[in-house]
Amino acid sequence: MTSGSAHRRKTAREAALARAIEDGLLGPGAPLVGLLDVDGVLAAVDALNEAFEGPATVQHTFAAKACGLVPVLRLLADAGMGCEVASPGELEQALAAGFTPDRLVFDSPAKTVEELEFALEHGIAVNLDNFQELERVDRLLAGREPAGPIGLRVNPQVGAGAIGAMSTATATSKFGVALRDPGAVDAVIDAFTRRPWLNRLHAHVGSQGCPLPLIAQGVSAAYDLAERINDQLGHARITGLDIGGGLPVNFDTEDDRPTYSDYVAELRNAAPGLFDGRYTLVTEFGRSLLAKSGTIGSLVEYTKSAGGRRIAVTHAGAQVATRTVFMPDAWPLRVGVFDAAGRPKDGPLQVVDIAGPCCFAGDLTATARELPAIEPGDVVALYDTGAYYFSSHFSYNSLPRPAVYGYRTDRSGRIRLAVVREAQSIREVVEESGLSHADALVALYEGDREPNAVSGR
Repeated sequence: MTSGSAHRRKTAREAALARAIEDGLLGPGAPLVGLLDVDGVLAAVDALNEAFEGPATVQHTFAAKACGLVPVLRLLADAGMGCEVASPGELEQALAAGFTPDRLVFDSPAKTVEELEFALEHGIAVNLDNFQELERVDRLLAGREPAGPIGLRVNPQVGAGAIGAMSTATATSKFGVALRDPGAVDAVIDAFTRRPWLNRLHAHVGSQGCPLPLIAQGVSAAYDLAERINDQLGHARITGLDIGGGLPVNFDTEDDRPTYSDYVAELRNAAPGLFDGRYTLVTEFGRSLLAKSGTIGSLVEYTKSAGGRRIAVTHAGAQVATRTVFMPDAWPLRVGVFDAAGRPKDGPLQVVDIAGPCCFAGDLTATARELPAIEPGDVVALYDTGAYYFSSHFSYNSLPRPAVYGYRTDRSGRIRLAVVREAQSIREVVEESGLSHADALVALYEGDREPNAVSGR
């Protein structure tokens, strides 16, 4: 059964696609576009806040990697979210979007001295990844207090989910201090004993493919360690637990599942004391807040067949759906078909592959799908693409980044659109590829040429 929110989302999405076509934002002159449902994003934020209501103070941060577009970050800042950043680029995007330093969390396994100095000086919460980084911060602080909270990331090593590459709590994960390695727990306790400024533990276990019990097991391990450290030191040295994000997204149907409430119920079962108010909790959700609210629309340029299989050639491929193209079993997407006016197509189903524009055979966003007959000029929509697909562009074949628009339904029922990011022009693609240095390599050997030498020989 489809929920009321899912029905609203589907209705609004279809209206937004039709409006984009009507306004010429999707069609022959603009064959690829991203659309983001603003009401859907805000509803997800509300659901997150409601699920975590209780005695504990909770700071919800958005994982900027999921959609590093400043207008999207501004929307989330306005909705009361904080922001988790993992690079200097994400940090600057978050600051440009209006997040104040006290609403930021800086995570990265490879922070430079300069990045650490900036965070320590401006009161940005930092999660340190390893003991070498702890020693680096010792030197940077030189006895002074940091301006913001400092945590240590631990890896509870609880195992992998269904997608190994996305699992961060395996035995050999590159993230954090591996707690089940010999001597690791004692070393963590010693680190907190010797550093009064170290006051948080961080564990990020979840991601797509990770079941809720596995995520809760990892958070519970971090909670138990915090309890042990505080008990051993005789006071509440650890005052905050950053439990990460990683709620899986349902890419099979329209419905949201699991929900944030499902996740909190699992946490309460695994670690009841987590929510009693003794710890400030920090979350870092990304994909689950945006994915269901995003749609990529592409014009169908050609249709053909090969080996008895129908193929629809579109403008949406690996450059926007990189994970889906290279790991189709792990990252499948639902597909919709619309006519040239934006009306949903129906009729007898045909088995078809949905191909992208990239110049390699595996550039397929869907394989052997049963869909209504597709013709040139139709529109193919890739659903649940609000996270990563808009902002993590893969510049294969020097394909330009598409425009992205946000939409919502006004009181009169009409769809309103707003520019999130303009389409990248071909000229900008060329400029980005080093146009201003076009002669640089030739100049390296130009003075060494023999008289009368033929250029290029």
